[in-house]
Amino acid sequence: MNPTVDALRATFGSAIGRGLESCGDTIVYVAREALLDAMTWLRDTPQQGYDYLVDVTAVEYRDRERPLEVVYFLRSLARRADLRVKVELDPRGDLTVDSVVPLWRGADWLERETYDMFGVSFRGHPDLRRILMWETYAEGYPLRKDFPLRGRFSRAEQVRQALGANPEAHYSMEELSIAEAYDELPADMKERLRRGERGKLPDSE
Repeated sequence: MNPTVDALRATFGSAIGRGLESCGDTIVYVAREALLDAMTWLRDTPQQGYDYLVDVTAVEYRDRERPLEVVYFLRSLARRADLRVKVELDPRGDLTVDSVVPLWRGADWLERETYDMFGVSFRGHPDLRRILMWETYAEGYPLRKDFPLRGRFSRAEQVRQALGANPEAHYSMEELSIAEAYDELPADMKERLRRGERGKLPDSE
């Protein structure tokens, strides 16, 4: 077991739940109210040094009695150590946790995607809004287990809403400029993108 789990328990006591090893990964459960303090400790304590946030996501299980889990993948680059931190939430209750954007700016879009797909709200996030679905998307959260396979609306209604979406009303000019930059790409690169080809780095094979 990764010694970080015992160090967390020694520091935060009962706020640290079970720890386990799965497929070579160490997983530790942290109480919602202690999340931000625990993540700060994991990043800033010299013996831990989990300075890289790899991902933020969520998992909901078919068994409706199981909690929904918000999952954080952490890595200590110096120690080459990985840790998976989980927070359990009642899928029928309040799906709110503290944002870790103050600790890792890279969490911004990761938390937005988790909000968009699962409906988890991140308290203190600087700009919590949808990132994959359009801002006025009204069918719910597509990766929740109660979401219908074909959506809640008819295909015609889905198309009507998508065509009626106004991205300029919900996204900054900086974000929109990413899409506009396509026009500035070289012609050969546009053609490769159109054909769906992937570029290769020199000496990558």
